[in-house]
Amino acid sequence: MRREGDRRDLCLPVLTSWLRMELKDARLLLSPRFGVDEVNIHPHPEGLSGEKHEGVESRGETLKLFRKNENVDQASSEEGRSVNSSQSAWLVSLTIHLAFLVLISLISTQAVRHLPALVLTAPPSNDPQVEELNPQEFYFDPTPQETIGASALGGPIEELPGAFETPDIPTISSIEMQPYEFGNIQLREFTEMATGPTNNLSHSVKGVAGAGVTGAEGAIDRITHEILLSLEERKTLVVWFFDRSGSLSSQRDVVQQRFNRVYEELGTIESSDNESFSKHDDKPLLTSVVAFGEQVDFPFKTPSDDLDQIRSAVEQIQQDESGIEVVFSAIQLAVGRYKKYRERDPDTREPKRNVMFVVFSDEAGDDQDQLDKTVNLCRRVAIPVYVVGVPAPFGRKETVMKWVDPNPKYDQTPQWGRVDQGPESLAPERIKIHFAKSREDSVPMDSGFGPFALTRLCFETGGIYFTVHPNRTTTRNVSRRQTAAYSAHIKKFFDEQTMRRYRPEYVSAKEYQRRLRASASRTALVQAAQQSWLSPLGEPRLRFLVNNEAAFSNALTEAQKSAARIEPSIRAVYETLKRGEKDRDQERTPRWQAGYDLAMGRVLATKVRAESYNAMLAKAKRGMKFKDPKNNTWELVPSSEITVGSQLKNEAEKAQEYLTRVTSDHAGTPWSTLADTELKEPMGWSWKESFTPTNPPRNRVAANNNPQPAPADEQRQMLKRPPPKRKLPKL
Repeated sequence: MRREGDRRDLCLPVLTSWLRMELKDARLLLSPRFGVDEVNIHPHPEGLSGEKHEGVESRGETLKLFRKNENVDQASSEEGRSVNSSQSAWLVSLTIHLAFLVLISLISTQAVRHLPALVLTAPPSNDPQVEELNPQEFYFDPTPQETIGASALGGPIEELPGAFETPDIPTISSIEMQPYEFGNIQLREFTEMATGPTNNLSHSVKGVAGAGVTGAEGAIDRITHEILLSLEERKTLVVWFFDRSGSLSSQRDVVQQRFNRVYEELGTIESSDNESFSKHDDKPLLTSVVAFGEQVDFPFKTPSDDLDQIRSAVEQIQQDESGIEVVFSAIQLAVGRYKKYRERDPDTREPKRNVMFVVFSDEAGDDQDQLDKTVNLCRRVAIPVYVVGVPAPFGRKETVMKWVDPNPKYDQTPQWGRVDQGPESLAPERIKIHFAKSREDSVPMDSGFGPFALTRLCFETGGIYFTVHPNRTTTRNVSRRQTAAYSAHIKKFFDEQTMRRYRPEYVSAKEYQRRLRASASRTALVQAAQQSWLSPLGEPRLRFLVNNEAAFSNALTEAQKSAARIEPSIRAVYETLKRGEKDRDQERTPRWQAGYDLAMGRVLATKVRAESYNAMLAKAKRGMKFKDPKNNTWELVPSSEITVGSQLKNEAEKAQEYLTRVTSDHAGTPWSTLADTELKEPMGWSWKESFTPTNPPRNRVAANNNPQPAPADEQRQMLKRPPPKRKLPKL
């Protein structure tokens, strides 16, 4: 088939033929007046002299015109009129034909291209002819069959179409199973490997802020995977940092036990005997160890690939009793010592080795003022830092750790000591306030992230912070008794995926302050949190024994004085938060949204409780009568009804609005848990009467003060002396 443009080309020959014919007619018509020489038309110089002209051939006929000298004028006039009429007719004809040809050229026709006939030949089929059978009628037999399948047809299987021989299945005799004793098989939970970023000096890569694991073993396995990825790129130096505090002694033992497996998986044991790695600089993996406490110690002068030497260095780490951990100073010294391995090779223009820092610590560090300097040093030479640490308590700097004496010769009774493991943010963003029975502040919860300083170091350098806690679970709460030894008590954990949206601001102190100034609600939250941390609230008196009216009135007055001391602190925190209320709707970060709403809701609830408490005391001073004359005690109990003022009632409704928004918008987070706890505590008070005995019975001594008889067998009756108990060390 021809396209439309090709079809229009068919009209060109026709148009050309018509034009030729019209031009010939034009020569014929113009020949009496002008001399026409075949195709060219030009004036004849002797056309007016009276001599004869040559004729012009048109459409195969030759016309000859003769002029006579004696009739020149008459013939010229008659001939002129004839030519003019002929020219007019010719122009009309030319116009009509041109219009007709243009019309034809616009009409597209489909030209059929005659393709040569193709003859397809195929080899004859050798398949046998299949005889078509008429379908047979089927019927159902209601009689149950003892056999199914081909055997149910009643005939031998061999007679059926497509039958095949079935092998004889021998009869297998039963095997008597020997009884075995079942043992305990220790299964290690599989942990998905976390892929770290590739080191590159040309750009910085942000790391992972918090990866939760239940033990140091899982963290070491994931770090092993990171080392393998680094070795795929180039030779690598790994520097292991160990905290020398007593609380980390168990983790050092775990790491030491897993060193063999780590280096077997890395293949360095086999490659150490390889002749191609005979030189120290050719070793694919080199290792160094750093111990830090109050001082920093480097057991190796130069990195080593000797596994025995590495294990020995870890075993010989001495415990530091000072309780001080200069982790950032240790990292700075290590950067200065090993940065030469990050220098570029003059031939390849690539760094000589990748360098990785792996830190084991269970605290936040006592030299956090060195954080910015440490971050800049590590980023300058592209050294990622991986920290196997602890989860930071939500909104708190300190928490309690369960310590059991590692020496079994001493008392194994658990002891609790305070350690610095938080907070998770640069500045406190959670208020610390409660009144009466609202004691949610004492409940330790997981923040979902590690201590701010170490976590930011990992985040800024492209490493990973592993939050290790053996009791990590999101299905139940953890009690103190269930807390593992050498671990902080954290009652509630949260889902890692949910908490990623609430990551703190991992920026410098200067940038953090700039972001605070850009938002009134953020500034108000941080300032209110600092005020609540500096001014703890006291506990109000709730129970009053009425021996006489004067003593009861004095007791109420003293309770009012205590409430009067609490109310200004609560009101100051509330006024600070209220200044940021205008910018709350412009806040888009989930962490700051939840933090401000929770703070405002809790402070309003505490304010209502304190002021309604004072109002109820004033009401009691005006006089109250017992319904039961036997009762002698008045007790303030929480109540959902507020009967002492409409303003307090409105503030209580506003507090519920803020707290409800937290539970609905931030479910599954620490903010939601605290808001839900606050909503369950009523904000009002009511008086409840009861009876308190004033003359308790005396304690009677057994056997009427007679001495007990001596046991018949003093040796058998003697109790075993308990083991000695050592003082709790600084953790």
